[in-house]
Amino acid sequence: MDHDRLGELYGRDDYYWGTEPNDLAETALGHLADPEEAVVADVGAGEGRDAVFFAERGATVYAIDPIAEGLEKAERLAADRDVEVRTRVGDVNDLELPETVDLFYSIGTVQYLQPENRAAQFDHFHEATRPGGVHAVFAFVDHPEVPTPPDWGDNEHFYEQGELRGYYDDWDVLDESALVFDDDSGGEPHRHAAEIVTARKS
Repeated sequence: MDHDRLGELYGRDDYYWGTEPNDLAETALGHLADPEEAVVADVGAGEGRDAVFFAERGATVYAIDPIAEGLEKAERLAADRDVEVRTRVGDVNDLELPETVDLFYSIGTVQYLQPENRAAQFDHFHEATRPGGVHAVFAFVDHPEVPTPPDWGDNEHFYEQGELRGYYDDWDVLDESALVFDDDSGGEPHRHAAEIVTARKS
């Protein structure tokens, strides 16, 4: 979905993605030795549902997203839950993480990384992760049986199948999965193909 459309959706009073955390957020946090001492970067935080969940578990959380309207709602949700998240407007293509992290977490955002930028940006995200730190990353992939979704933006780029895993060849891969699922974002039913990699830096 393009950024203008996301800005419009996030500018509404309701939370487009809801306020309860994604299952991957709970799984990723479970791989950390001490979540209360962890620094987390939620890259593509949207309206903050996962960032606030991490903060509720005691982590120091950076909620990073290119859409200011979403981050304003993340701050509102954090205030409602009596926790703090550190919001940053940032584009994944030239993003520098604000400090070294224990968890790099990203759902629905790495497809905005232009293919020619991917290697350099993943290198940066790796370097900005402490030894023993964890990455939990969700990427949309090209799939021969899944048409391009109707709300796919011009600035979004599919990953090849297996490409995401390739950025973690020298890490300890804790979990990897491929899935095809139904969705109705944008108001029109469609399907997505995706891969998820959770890995630990040695």
